[in-house]
Amino acid sequence: MQVQDTPEEWQVVATTTPFTGNKTSVRTDDVVMPDGAVVRRDYQVHPGSVAVLALDDQDRVVLLKQYRHPVRQKLWEIPAGLLDVPGENPLHAAQRELYEEAHVKAEDWRVLTDVYTTPGGCDEAVRIFLARGLSEAEGERYEVAEEEADMELSRVPLDQLVRGVLAGELHNNCLVVGVLSLVAARAGDGLDALRPADAPWPARPFEA
Repeated sequence: MQVQDTPEEWQVVATTTPFTGNKTSVRTDDVVMPDGAVVRRDYQVHPGSVAVLALDDQDRVVLLKQYRHPVRQKLWEIPAGLLDVPGENPLHAAQRELYEEAHVKAEDWRVLTDVYTTPGGCDEAVRIFLARGLSEAEGERYEVAEEEADMELSRVPLDQLVRGVLAGELHNNCLVVGVLSLVAARAGDGLDALRPADAPWPARPFEA
């Protein structure tokens, strides 16, 4: 049996958008179930995101510590951000986020994994990249504001992050998935066997 997610779209007989925010919205769909019943489903409509697990030559990961108001915690995270423009190339967005949040550039980029963060209540799709060959970016640092003005930047050994994830001390979705995916890739076919940075992404199609 092949274990693989497959596209499918059940009939929607009515849809409304009761809330529209700056970047996301809430949609309400009336969906026809297999038994013919119609049920209402509310979910957040999201433009999609990219995240970057940036690994240096000392096997350390570039991390940011940022306040997240919904969970009332400061979380250690890997650099990440929204796809600001429909059809935006995710690699370009990831390179931008790594520069803006960490003032770092990378020579080698691979797709580490693609995930839906909370598919029961949000259509957000995230592509997590692995970036290697790190160096300091040129030019002025990006000017930050709001929560980002309080961010803490650090480089943390990968093995320490694995222990923190398994101990329940680290909770950010992209950090957890990225760290464990990296360890799994190393234990499997190796990092050079990862998908190229421009690999297709059906959840958020883009132009090269």
